[in-house]
Amino acid sequence: MGAEIVVRPVGRDEREAWSPLWAGYLAFYETSVPAETSDVTWRRLHDPAEPMHLLGAYVDGKLTGIVHYIFHRSTWTPGNYCYLQDLFVADSARGLGLGRALIEAVYDRAKAAGASRVYWLTQEGNAQARILYDQVADRPGFIQYRKIF
Repeated sequence: MGAEIVVRPVGRDEREAWSPLWAGYLAFYETSVPAETSDVTWRRLHDPAEPMHLLGAYVDGKLTGIVHYIFHRSTWTPGNYCYLQDLFVADSARGLGLGRALIEAVYDRAKAAGASRVYWLTQEGNAQARILYDQVADRPGFIQYRKIF
């Protein structure tokens, strides 16, 4: 019998379970943010006035994957777009379908909110994740440019 997988919003009282996954995501991308930024992010993810949201994937009741997503306006459609900003699954839970389940849950919420698309970025070298992404979405061929201040 397989593990029970549930995707649901991560509660305000689950910061201790979220923090290691957030740290794992940052470590995967070989970056860090100040503790203050993580504090602000956590507050935003739980503020109903914010367009930022958080879902968790739970395996047998334990938070083992997270996805952050943001609704924003677009000049190309009257409805919002949904940007899937961060997706991370703990090493111990890889291969259980949590990444797909989290993406599908964002799709469901985006559709319910009237968004016309969900999109995200990943590094070219993120080969394992790209296998999944190629199955669940289209790659439009755009290149990202940015200037960090």
